[in-house]
Amino acid sequence: MHEEVQQLRPDDDGAVHSHWASRTPQRTRPRSYRYLLDLDLDLAEELDVRMRLAARPAATVVTFELDVGEVKLSEWLAAAAPGPGVLILDGVLAVNVRVGDRVASELLGPGDLVEPSPPAEEELLTCNVGWRALGAMRFAVLDAAFAERVGPWPQIMQALLRRAERRTHGLNIQRAIASQPRLEVRLALLLWHLAARWGRVEPGGIRLPLPLTHQLLGRLVGAERPSVSHALARLARAGLVTGQRDEWHLHGNLRDQLGLMIEPVGGRVERLVDAVASRGPG
Repeated sequence: MHEEVQQLRPDDDGAVHSHWASRTPQRTRPRSYRYLLDLDLDLAEELDVRMRLAARPAATVVTFELDVGEVKLSEWLAAAAPGPGVLILDGVLAVNVRVGDRVASELLGPGDLVEPSPPAEEELLTCNVGWRALGAMRFAVLDAAFAERVGPWPQIMQALLRRAERRTHGLNIQRAIASQPRLEVRLALLLWHLAARWGRVEPGGIRLPLPLTHQLLGRLVGAERPSVSHALARLARAGLVTGQRDEWHLHGNLRDQLGLMIEPVGGRVERLVDAVASRGPG
């Protein structure tokens, strides 16, 4: 399978279609073979200009696109193993992990790496992982052959490792948010946490253009959908969070919002504000 990939070369400004993954899900749109450094500019900036020109033809990948809805990444991840995994180039992906009758979710976006799952025999609990594309998405397959080709430029793999660490850090923040006892506080912290990456500044606050259903929000903060709906209604009546499904608006700032929900005792509001990344939305 890797030999077929290595025989293909993309055009300078486009791609050639590939039959590389005959076992891939039927809902994928046409696959192509591309220069990764043209698609991921942050990754390209890890190299100086001379190194970038040398690495560009080696850092080639199979890319594929998926439509909105439930998707099957397991076959693509199996094809990538034992390489780094599947890299998200465009779109937002919800990772849904089910243990028993409960589902916890995580949101991933451009630059995030979905890594192959460990062998099932290493787990003591039955865990089912599913993926849902929240919009049209594009991915790149980083397999073992890719890792070998970019070996002369360790900066690329180091950058991917840092991204995996960033994902773990964000997930740890989300876990801490989900441990807050009051649901309105959990939702406010989560939305501001997401706004640090996906938010856009607007007059009076932040616009968060993410398709977040009440069910998905519940899975992100550890709550049932009806409880999330009631908590969001209370936040809306207080003028703190408005919107629905595809677009949310966070009014004011996080410190003021938490100040209205929490008694200002022992600096707790300040400690909660510190939980959200200091980097503001773009």
